[in-house]
Amino acid sequence: MSILNVEGVSLSFGGVKALRDVSMQVEKGSITAVIGPNGAGKTSLFNSISGFYKPQEGRVLFEGEDITRLPPPRRAALGLGRTFQNIALFRGMTVLDNVKLGAHVRMRTGLLSAFWYLGKARREEAEIREQIEREVFDFLEIDHIRRHPVANLPYGLQKRVELARALAMRPKILMLDEPVAGMNREEKEDMARFILDVKEHWGMTVLMVEHDMGMVMDISDQVYVLNFGQLIASGKPAEVQANPEVIQAYLGSGDVSTLREKLGARKRVA
Repeated sequence: MSILNVEGVSLSFGGVKALRDVSMQVEKGSITAVIGPNGAGKTSLFNSISGFYKPQEGRVLFEGEDITRLPPPRRAALGLGRTFQNIALFRGMTVLDNVKLGAHVRMRTGLLSAFWYLGKARREEAEIREQIEREVFDFLEIDHIRRHPVANLPYGLQKRVELARALAMRPKILMLDEPVAGMNREEKEDMARFILDVKEHWGMTVLMVEHDMGMVMDISDQVYVLNFGQLIASGKPAEVQANPEVIQAYLGSGDVSTLREKLGARKRVA
């Protein structure tokens, strides 16, 4: 069953066409990856789904509801949570405070009660904090840094904190924009494990943009490939990996044998 449908989405910035009639489906409980060379339109598609961009054509359906014109906060309240390609944390705040911000979308306290921090608001925040510490911090193995300012953390841990903030929302779809970009091998392996556990133990649907092809092919159930704003391939990882159009988009030739000959010639010269 599809939880997210993108139907014929087109997006332009002046004369630049970032997306051209892109359609895709995200199955509930799956890990779906969107890949493509730099400038292919991956982040533009992510921003169209999460509400930061408004496409000129097409629509986005979430659980059968048309959300194309809804603002980002409304989409977050419905169950779309995301991380960003460039870390978007509040660097002067602690890890705990950053993660708690993700849970605010779940709070039901009225404005007046929250403003004066009255009993109901205080109790609700305490419950959310306890849940975050019990579930999210333990799950991502970051309990030992919960009081640390984000600015003092190494890059890999900052990426993990951003994932924690998204998980605190308890989203139905977790959208990850390049979750392992800039990480070393060990950090990538940890992140891949966390993403698999999010799917298997938390029952969340994952939609991600990622450049690390090894990780994409290892953990994804479905892969969509963009090039110059157009969808050029989709399918299981093995099918996409063998698709000549995908090989051409990434490596410049659809002829695998020719490509191997070129690589062999380069090795001999070296």
